[in-house]
Amino acid sequence: MKKIFLFTAISIFGIAMAFGQKYAFVDTEYILGNIPSYKAAKEKLDNISAEWQKEVEAEYAEIDKMYKEYQAEKVLLTEDMRRKREDAIIEKEKSVKEMQKKYFGQDGSLFQKRQELIKPIQDEIYQAVKDIATESGYAVIFDTSSGPTMLYFNPKFDVSDEVLQKLGYKN
Repeated sequence: MKKIFLFTAISIFGIAMAFGQKYAFVDTEYILGNIPSYKAAKEKLDNISAEWQKEVEAEYAEIDKMYKEYQAEKVLLTEDMRRKREDAIIEKEKSVKEMQKKYFGQDGSLFQKRQELIKPIQDEIYQAVKDIATESGYAVIFDTSSGPTMLYFNPKFDVSDEVLQKLGYKN
């Protein structure tokens, strides 16, 4: 995947150079680091995440305590009592895993909070990059903060449809 991306980036860079197009680079980590509202949002997210993590860890500690008590008393319990205790421990584990998923899952509360607090800032940055690219005539703007990521490209220089046609596909 990285090879394909690198090849694509180099190809676009080569095309831009061949047609005399201008290109630019930005470092979004540097930009974000200089925006006070981003720092505040990130700090708020970190605090929320730490609070939720403590809550989850406390629940896991409770499960551990339940299990140790069960192990200590296991020989004294009847088969029915053992099964009930085991079921209670298993149910508690399921509950905590659900809580963890609710907070930290793919569409969990932390993700939603991040979308609420950080996405608007990222959207502003993208719009600024797009405006600069349009005003200055850049064909491509790369983001150097996390490797060669294309942040903006002028759609008029997109040759994807031509590639599809060359491969025999219709767009």
